Amino acid sequence: MHRYPLMAQEPRRSPGGGTQRTVSVEEFPISSTMAGSVIDLEPGALRELHWHPNADEWQYYITGRAQTTVFLSQGQAVTEDFEPGDVGYAPMGTGHYILNTGDEPCRVLIGFNSGHYQAIDLSAWLSTNPASTLAANLGLPDAILAKLPREPRFIVPPS
Repeated sequence: MHRYPLMAQEPRRSPGGGTQRTVSVEEFPISSTMAGSVIDLEPGALRELHWHPNADEWQYYITGRAQTTVFLSQGQAVTEDFEPGDVGYAPMGTGHYILNTGDEPCRVLIGFNSGHYQAIDLSAWLSTNPASTLAANLGLPDAILAKLPREPRFIVPPS
């Protein structure tokens, strides 16, 4: 038996939005083939659109209510509502988000089938690309480009 005290870990914080605690092979060397995370979202908060380039994601909803959309290939998207006891799945490489739709905090236990946790958050991707690259590839006008995030954020507080 091996043990890692995940909830004793200092979480990654998003003021007003929530927290994330993650355990991977880096923190827990015995865990070479899987990683895990606990996300706590405040009411109305959003775990922003992101994708995992190296693993599938399984979600187990512990408390609260949420909505998740998974963006698949060829313009397809699937949106589901979740409550405690539900399980969700996002295939490797698919964009997805989790929105707390309830009036209480939402806690989600997440598992990945890789020992290395990797996530690409949309705001991090947008904020690290030059505006000219975004304009050329996304066809966005300057007025929209000016509104895009200038810094990475992984949980967005309610507005």
